[in-house]
Amino acid sequence: MPGMAKPPPPTTLDHKLADPIPIPPPKPFQPRLRHPSSRKTIYDRNLSRTQTTPTSLPAFAYLFHVLITHHHSLSGSVSDIETRLNRAGYPLGIKLLDLLLYRQQTASQRPATRPTRIVELLQFIHTTLWRALWGRTADALEQSTTKRNEYMIVDNEPVVNTYISIPREMSQLNCAAFVAGIVEGVCDAAGFGMEGVTAHWASAQGEAKMEGKEVEEMWPGKTIFLLRFSEEAVGREEAIKANGG
Repeated sequence: MPGMAKPPPPTTLDHKLADPIPIPPPKPFQPRLRHPSSRKTIYDRNLSRTQTTPTSLPAFAYLFHVLITHHHSLSGSVSDIETRLNRAGYPLGIKLLDLLLYRQQTASQRPATRPTRIVELLQFIHTTLWRALWGRTADALEQSTTKRNEYMIVDNEPVVNTYISIPREMSQLNCAAFVAGIVEGVCDAAGFGMEGVTAHWASAQGEAKMEGKEVEEMWPGKTIFLLRFSEEAVGREEAIKANGG
């Protein structure tokens, strides 16, 4: 167009590419898993063979102490610590259901089926799961008299609370929330929707701790695991009963 200057010609870069820098080959993968003298790890063990010797209690107490210390350092409240402990135990419950059912099938030489009723699931947790974790069954199994979707598993002396010293300002903290996460994982893996599983002090000692008092009691660490099933799970249970199941 008249009155407009012509655009300058495009500039071109005339340079030679530098010699490409060779990429060093990747180092061979070296697993960090330490092998014993037998060259066998925990992954070489037979899943159907149950443990014949108990786990070292001091070793478990030390590892659990490290777990609590880690989550305590990342938390700002008691409820946050319990939530983190619950999430740490949840994946274990997901895996434990399949492992325990597989061992039952191998021991009985009959197909093992997942629990399909709420009571069957609770009995599985009360006996099989508790025995696999702590070498004994839970102390009680109860149903709430006020809410149809709530059940309670009682443990008079949870191992996870045995060697835990809780300061007075955190007296409401119950480290059995880790076990509650395991229980919730088992329930979800079995196909039962959960609103949640929580751990609560059940003894007068636990209530006294919250009030800053000292009370002597036979089971100072007695804990109630409150299981709250979803409405879908309860509705399915009632439908099975209505059909004569």
